[in-house]
Amino acid sequence: MARQNEPHSARLPDRAADAHKGTFGRVLIIGGSVGMSGAACLSATAALRGGAGLVSVAVPKSIQAIVASYEPSYMTIGLPSGGGGQLSDICVDDVRHLVADKDAIAVGPGLGPSKQVADLVLSLLRESECPVILDADALNVVAKYEMFARMDSIPPCILTPHPGEFSRLTGVSTAEIQCNREDAARVFAEKYKVVVVLKGAGTVVTDGNRVFVNSTGNSGMATGGSGDVLTGLIVSQVSQGMSLFDAASVAVHVHGRAGDLAAAELSERGLIASDLLRFLGAAWQCSGTDSLD
Repeated sequence: MARQNEPHSARLPDRAADAHKGTFGRVLIIGGSVGMSGAACLSATAALRGGAGLVSVAVPKSIQAIVASYEPSYMTIGLPSGGGGQLSDICVDDVRHLVADKDAIAVGPGLGPSKQVADLVLSLLRESECPVILDADALNVVAKYEMFARMDSIPPCILTPHPGEFSRLTGVSTAEIQCNREDAARVFAEKYKVVVVLKGAGTVVTDGNRVFVNSTGNSGMATGGSGDVLTGLIVSQVSQGMSLFDAASVAVHVHGRAGDLAAAELSERGLIASDLLRFLGAAWQCSGTDSLD
């Protein structure tokens, strides 16, 4: 097992002077529901701040106007929504249309753990031809309906659980996971051939062989929405052509660095998730243009 504490070997995607927006990746983020529109907004904006050229965010129609008004630089897609403002039934053909021509997809932030969300996630896993990042409620429905056990093959995936979500995925108690974070994440990643990002102090990234333990970040990032920003950063790096392990490692590192820069100005106690968006530009400047050190 190869273990590292800094993503030294991860080369950042090139930024050619003659590039266009299509060069830097087409991202789709699926998330949000009434009361949770902010999750989709944070993820989509973070994907843009991560360097993606084109970002689309698909949300229930009930919150589309809210999400569209947060940031004019991404595109919004309205999905069928029910009376409670959450996602309603969506057919496989709709899913195929959503994922067409995308370079990376993230699903889950703020969606809610409904049966309709489960159907959507299962369809994405079966229909997507590009990598899928599973976060938040997407992870919860994967666990509830034991999706990985039902699938003959799993597409390239990054999972971004916090310890409670990882407990539901594995059936192992949160306390036991926290005592063996690296091994718990590595065993799961190796079993299902996925990349696991086990969030928390010293976030663990592993593909079952390599293990990266992050050293950036602080207690101010233990706040609602911080994980949504991370999801957007990860899907952005994947869309630009990085390997799943490198993309997750770089995103985790820069996410924490933005938190450290924000805390230095605002304090750990006063930090909120949207502050991370403000400091991502400076975090990238600190990281240089080629690789992180």
